[in-house]
Amino acid sequence: MILRNGRLLDLNLGALITGQEVVVEGERIVEVRAEGQPAPANAQVIDLGGRTLMPGLIDCHVHVLASNANLGMNALQPNAIIMYRALPILAAMLDRGFTTVRDAGGADWALARSIQMGLIPGPRIFASGKALSQTGGHGDMRARGELLLNEPCSCCFRAGAIARVVDGVDNVRLAVREELQQGANQIKIMASGGVSSPTDPIANTQYSEAEIRAIVDEAAAANTYVMAHAYTARAIRRAIECGVRTIEHGNLVDADTARLMAEKGAFAVPTQVTYEMLAEYGERFGLPADSVAKIEDVRQAGRNALLLFAEAGVPMGYGSDLLGEMHEYQTHELKIRAELLGNLAALRSA
Repeated sequence: MILRNGRLLDLNLGALITGQEVVVEGERIVEVRAEGQPAPANAQVIDLGGRTLMPGLIDCHVHVLASNANLGMNALQPNAIIMYRALPILAAMLDRGFTTVRDAGGADWALARSIQMGLIPGPRIFASGKALSQTGGHGDMRARGELLLNEPCSCCFRAGAIARVVDGVDNVRLAVREELQQGANQIKIMASGGVSSPTDPIANTQYSEAEIRAIVDEAAAANTYVMAHAYTARAIRRAIECGVRTIEHGNLVDADTARLMAEKGAFAVPTQVTYEMLAEYGERFGLPADSVAKIEDVRQAGRNALLLFAEAGVPMGYGSDLLGEMHEYQTHELKIRAELLGNLAALRSA
């Protein structure tokens, strides 16, 4: 296949290039060359008509199985329904130009493999399996009064649950090994309170440092890394000092902590679009009242966090973290970042 008569977006140069064509063989780009060279007789030549050709987009924070904005209700849906509802979410991501996504809790090896085999359309998935949450943490969707002594959490068995509840150093070690054995590409933990969970204030830190270090140790032993949901500077600092590689959200970071992240070689994955959409549509689409009340605690601060990360030189990945019917706004994170950081920085993050 030869793609001609288009403008090529070169993000290394930060420029649109004309007079070049792209040669594709199978699933690989094999050459970018001067336009107008003879094409083999069997080649498919596509005239782009002056359109812009750019690399596939990468979303580093999605929940492809979260078809309901209320994650507690999502976790109660039958597994088959969860999977069927994920199909249009995945196809739409691909249609928007996202050819790779990193799922931050929920998607597993089997779903990623189904796409790889061509059974269903969708972007390549780097799956985290179930995120790990302490009891009462961001991944524990049980309401107050629901928990009985020694009652197991059913989160491990439901496809719609984005996380599993696990406590204690030995238990988190086992949980990491289980997620990796089941095909997780990386490990996700909940290291602070969150918006969508019912019983944990944003300011809470979650997991002891000993537990986080054990999780990081097990991931490193398998030649992978840990990504951590964390909002406050305190939660971010604890995670980074324990060896976590990527901070998800990070809305309440301060300048000193951002500099620490840069020094440690850590990454940030801000997800500002989800707070904008939750503020506008969350209540309509079923976000619980307790969660709606938390949004403003992190919404405005998230814009400042983008500036702090950029100023400190922290590499940023593109994240959306959208739920339910709000997945359609996935590309709006580009608009937010372009307003704050410029068009080129926004595109490079994706």
